[in-house]
Amino acid sequence: MTDGKKTARVINPHDKAIKTVFNDLANARSLLYHRLPDKVLKLVDLNTLEISKDSFIEKELAEYYSDLLYKVKLTDGSQGFIYVLFEHKSYYDRFVHLQLLEYMVKIWRLYIKQQGEKPYYLPIVIPLLVCHAKKEWPDDTVRLASLLSGPVEDLTEYIPDFGLELYDLHRFSDDEIKGTIISRVILLLLKHIRDPDLQQKLPGILALLKTLMEKETGLQWLEVVIRYLTSVRDEEDLSAKKIVEMAEQAISKETGEYVMTLLEKLQKEGEERGLVKGEKRGIVKGKQEGLKEAIEMGITLKFPGDIESVMAEVNKIDDPETLKEITKTIYTANDISEILALLK
Repeated sequence: MTDGKKTARVINPHDKAIKTVFNDLANARSLLYHRLPDKVLKLVDLNTLEISKDSFIEKELAEYYSDLLYKVKLTDGSQGFIYVLFEHKSYYDRFVHLQLLEYMVKIWRLYIKQQGEKPYYLPIVIPLLVCHAKKEWPDDTVRLASLLSGPVEDLTEYIPDFGLELYDLHRFSDDEIKGTIISRVILLLLKHIRDPDLQQKLPGILALLKTLMEKETGLQWLEVVIRYLTSVRDEEDLSAKKIVEMAEQAISKETGEYVMTLLEKLQKEGEERGLVKGEKRGIVKGKQEGLKEAIEMGITLKFPGDIESVMAEVNKIDDPETLKEITKTIYTANDISEILALLK
């Protein structure tokens, strides 16, 4: 499934770590095995789990959510989907059900679109919500109908309703958060990432990686963790020196040395990104100034009496495409009103 037109994303600091970890099948199966209830696990075959690269979150909401879609066979042979939505808000969002409903409808529409012919039935979509807000979710809000007022029970047949499987990380002790080593580490970091005493908890979380470091993928997962930490907590909260010390203490001296090298690499990458962004801003600014000069020259030649009022509005515009459109219109315009229409 591919939803290319609707997957434009604003990167949030949690998203990359979540996608890297849970786009790995072993970690995905682990998450679902430990969080889906037995009645669901009896009906899905996690051995058939397939990862979809689709995302259904709108660009303006991408700061607050990450999502994962898995295709799975049900035990009766039918196809189903498991949709996992990670919510990153620091507060309880009562209306997240509406987000889930919208995304489930998008999944069904995409499914229909990608079939050779319109299917007779739609696949079941099982929603799992993972949240790490500071405030726990109320127990009675896992169904969409819980948001509705009025005689809900008497009008049930007219009401769209569904339940969600809730994984509120703050309801569980650290020991109760189960899974593969790296999935536990990421979930624990999500749980504690806003805690003022994160530095006290971090050595214990990093210590979980000790066994993983003996495996071929150990350094890869360690890098995911370090990149996540540096993207979420700034230098004042959690210094590079402190991270290195914790890695040495929790895992090994060699690991601390690797982390130091990695942090130096990340700092260099950040500096290079800053330079590139600066260069791009300079190029865009140069284009804007060049276009505005062209507009000023064109207005001076064709509509000299209106130059001051027009340029006062033109100078407020930063969008190069709009400036290009004005430049083109000047050469074909018979009246200044055609230019003014573009400035509204």
